[in-house]
Amino acid sequence: MRQPATIVVATRRSALALAQTHATIAALGARHPTVTFTELLVTTTGDRIQDRSLAAIGGKGLFIKEIEQALLDGTARLAIHSAKDVPADTAPGLVLAAYPRREDPRDAWISRTGKGFMDLPSGSRVGTSSLRRARQLGAARPDLAIVPLRGNVDTRLGRCERGEVDALVLACAGLDRLGLSGRVVERIDPELCLPAVGQGALALETRADDGEARALVAVLDDPDTATAVAAERGVMRAVEGSCQVPLAAFAERRGETLLLRAFLSDLEARWTRRRAVSVAWPGDAAAAEAVGRALGAELRFG
Repeated sequence: MRQPATIVVATRRSALALAQTHATIAALGARHPTVTFTELLVTTTGDRIQDRSLAAIGGKGLFIKEIEQALLDGTARLAIHSAKDVPADTAPGLVLAAYPRREDPRDAWISRTGKGFMDLPSGSRVGTSSLRRARQLGAARPDLAIVPLRGNVDTRLGRCERGEVDALVLACAGLDRLGLSGRVVERIDPELCLPAVGQGALALETRADDGEARALVAVLDDPDTATAVAAERGVMRAVEGSCQVPLAAFAERRGETLLLRAFLSDLEARWTRRRAVSVAWPGDAAAAEAVGRALGAELRFG
């Protein structure tokens, strides 16, 4: 297939989004040395509105809507997302064409004093914008005060350093990609706090009818990552999950087995449900998604 001379890549403006985009473009450039990749920086709704929680302003899709529009109107031909930001259903005419190899999917615990999660004094303030994290960590340490905290990584780290909160929870993968691994006090065991759907993975999106772009990014697709994320997204589809729902799902390969664990709570924290299933490693993403949908149905209907 003839390779295009230039591919425009749409991405958010945050330091993390740019780090992810630069790394992905470098990997694509190494595979396709005759192609030039240029960046289109997009400000999304989630970036513009910082004074309210994600749940309050509409759930998933807040960090990708404007980027997807750039694909649809032809301004860009490739978008690079954090997979955890992608809603259950992509916009009509678009497709998630590749999932590069997943980074550490766990949550990261950061504290101003260097104390671990279980050692933080009672009454300490823990900042997070995630209902999923708030519910799970709050259940393990109900004596801590979980407070809303939004902003990019640097902003949140700064607010912790200034004492606005005593600790905060971020994604390990994001800190690793930014070269900030040294700030992590603990990498939280998924048994304590299951990660978000797709956490640690990137999703490369193109138009469904753009065969050239799909072929270009296919070289970065990691089958194990694609299978695991498909299972997690199956859970999300079954429970109709968004940022307004405290939902977690984490799939991992253990030999020839897929272990899928999931968590769901209601908004008022009156109930929580945890489910897990272990099956033979699925042969494709569709089979993995079916496993996730079945587990999600158990979560949703109890």
